Amino acid sequence: MAARSLPPHLLPPPPAKRDNFGKSEDIIKIELENVSLWKQFSTVGTEMIITKKGRRMFPQLKVKVSGLNPSLRYILLLDIIPVDSFRYRFQDDNWQVVGGAEARLPDRVFIHPDSPATGEHWQNRTISFHRAKLTNNTLDGQGYIILHSLHKYQARVHVVETRDVMMWGGAQHTFTFPETQFITVTAYQNNKV
Repeated sequence: MAARSLPPHLLPPPPAKRDNFGKSEDIIKIELENVSLWKQFSTVGTEMIITKKGRRMFPQLKVKVSGLNPSLRYILLLDIIPVDSFRYRFQDDNWQVVGGAEARLPDRVFIHPDSPATGEHWQNRTISFHRAKLTNNTLDGQGYIILHSLHKYQARVHVVETRDVMMWGGAQHTFTFPETQFITVTAYQNNKV
């Protein structure tokens, strides 16, 4: 006789995660502060301009975090990862796949300049990643996030518990927002943008 599993609503709740101090881990949440602006762009297909010299993101990525332990220290990071393995072209008023993606570039992260800071610090403000710059310069020496033009990407925010910037190792939480997907361009293609 085959094993049967219980329906999800009858399963016991999973055990609470434990940190190094034996206390239950807080439930960390992040919400996108300027979600309405991101949704406006997302409905027409967000395009993000990248240049050789580096360009700041627009719309800006702003978040609000909760559920952190007020006395522990955390680093907040931004990275941007490919959504798929395709290259795109804007044709007939929409984005179409035209081939395979270029080889993935080295992953780079933008460490928020307030890092590391206490949970209390992060929870008492809107956190903006407006200083992060994107570039298509594969030889960039400035530390900007390097992306290929005409590829689709997803922004991610990471919250990492730490003792200091050089010693990461605590719990790490990663957050994505579907509205923050975008296609990289060197000039806007869609006139609705």
